[in-house]
Order: sequence, then structure tokens, then C-alpha cells
Amino acid sequence: MRAPRYWYERPGVMSTLMAPVGAMYAAATARRVARPPEVEPGVPVICIGNLNAGGTGKTPTAIFLAQRLVDRGLAPHVVTRGYGGAEVGPHRVDIKTDSADRVGDEALLLAAFAPTWVAKDRAAGARAAEGAGAEVVLLDDGFQNPAVAKALSVVVVDAQKGFGNGLCIPAGPLREPVAAGLKRADLLLSIGSDGAQEAFATRWGEAVSIPHLRGRLEPLPTGMPWRDLPVLAFAGIGHPEKFFATLQELGANVLHAEPLTDHQPLTNALMTRLAGDAKRLGAQLVTTEKDAVRLPAAFKHVVLPVPVRLVVDDPGPLEAALDRILPQA
Repeated sequence: MRAPRYWYERPGVMSTLMAPVGAMYAAATARRVARPPEVEPGVPVICIGNLNAGGTGKTPTAIFLAQRLVDRGLAPHVVTRGYGGAEVGPHRVDIKTDSADRVGDEALLLAAFAPTWVAKDRAAGARAAEGAGAEVVLLDDGFQNPAVAKALSVVVVDAQKGFGNGLCIPAGPLREPVAAGLKRADLLLSIGSDGAQEAFATRWGEAVSIPHLRGRLEPLPTGMPWRDLPVLAFAGIGHPEKFFATLQELGANVLHAEPLTDHQPLTNALMTRLAGDAKRLGAQLVTTEKDAVRLPAAFKHVVLPVPVRLVVDDPGPLEAALDRILPQA
């Protein structure tokens, strides 16, 4: 499902009509987050969350943090809820045997970087990770879930989209008001281009009273000669247009861009159609790293994934926060 356009426009008729329902949603969130945690693990828990519904860049942030923790000599485990009909868990993801249908695409991607647990019950997932030797738990999402005590909370936002119209669901994209959410957070990470970062600072800078990190997603240098390569691109992520823009920045000749809904199943019928379109256009099929894990087996060697990684301009505030909460290796 795509976000309504009015979520990211100045408040108008639709958002005004729905604002009272949004206020009730915000009040319910406030009651929920005020509950005491069910579990206080014996290891630090770092929550990677957001205030917006939908994709903001939490998965690349979790990968970035996992790699920083490994560099410090620590053993991070990721706990994620999964998506849709994913395994109830707690279940440790096995990238060799698990499918995206069972554990979710994000969990499969994360498991390539750190031991990853799918658990609808986040408290049970954190206990399972700790019992399996986790020295740090990375909680993927769950900022509004009080089940697990958090040592550090990082709120991630898309710099281009910002916090939308500043209203709560269904009047806007927010799970809770900006002021309330940032009051509970330790760090804010905005992800986007320099222009998007400037626009975010202009619109939301006065609301940010916590350390603010700025980052961007950069394609990994794989040696692929993208310049003038004819491609048919498809993406089932929160904001597919960002992936298409990345390909254009790489110099690829995007002959067709097919936006899909977030986590959309890549059925044989869909992939057969896209492969036929690519053949007629003389184009290479390309997709995101997250979409690639959902590909049917017959298409895994036909579609070229484009991996991206988070780059943070000044990780100093993050490193200082990690120093405060982490055991020394």
C-alpha cells in the first residue's frame, strides 16, 4: 500500500478531517510507550526505529550499526518482527534454508551481516538472542513498543520526506508526534542527499533537540559498468523512486522503471512479464538488494541487484553514544 499523497503535503481538507482520529492514535501510542518494559536484557539493546509509517532506511542503518559493532570486537544480533506472514518465532534466520515468505525479506538481508532473529514477540526475541550469545541486541523497529528496555534509541527519517505534514495516522504519516518521539530518542539520523538534508533542516531543524546525524545511501562499488547500460528497473521498497534516481546517478539508461508496493511478492507471473519487457527493450533487469532476496529461483541469476550502504557524514555523536552503553571489548 502506498502512502496517501496528502501525508506529505501541507495540511488540507483530508488531513484536517482526519486530524481528530490522528489525535486519538497519538494518545493510544503515548499510553503504550508509557508502560514499563517486560524485559531488561543483560546486554545493551539498540533500537533502530522511526516516527513515520513506512520505509525510512532502518534496514541499511541496522547493517551499518552491525558492522560498527563487529569492528569494535562485539557480537551483535538483530531482532526483527518480520513482515506479513513471516515466522512467529523466535526463530534464528538461516539464509541457506529460509525463504522471504517465511522470515521476510529484510530479515534475510540482515542475516547476511549478523545473526538475525524473527520474533513477533520482541521480548522473546531479545531473550533468545541473549541466550545465543549476543553481546548487543539491535532491535529493528520497535521504537513505539515498550516490551524491551532500550539502552539507545536511534530514530531514522527520510530527509526528503521528513515528517510529512506533521500529523499522526491516518491524517499524516506519523506513529506519534515529532516532539513526543524525539523526547524519548537519543539520536536522530536523517538519510538523503545534501539538498534533501538542507530542506529537512529548514522544515524540521527547530524541532530537533537531540544529536542529529546526517547520512546517505551509496551504491557499493561492484565494478559493474553502469554508464549507458540500458536497464529495466523494478523496486518494491518504501520509496521506489529513490532507487530509480540512484540508477540514473550511476549513469544507467533507465528505459523503464516499475514501482511496486513495499514487500510486494515477486511472483513467477510478474517476473516473467518483466523479463519479457526487458528482452523487448534490450535491457538488463535490475532491482534493489532487498527485493533480490524475494526473487523466484528461476530469476535469481537473471536480475542484477544493486547493493547500497549507509554512509554517515560525522559518526562522532554515534560513537560517543556507543562508548557510553557498550562493554569494552
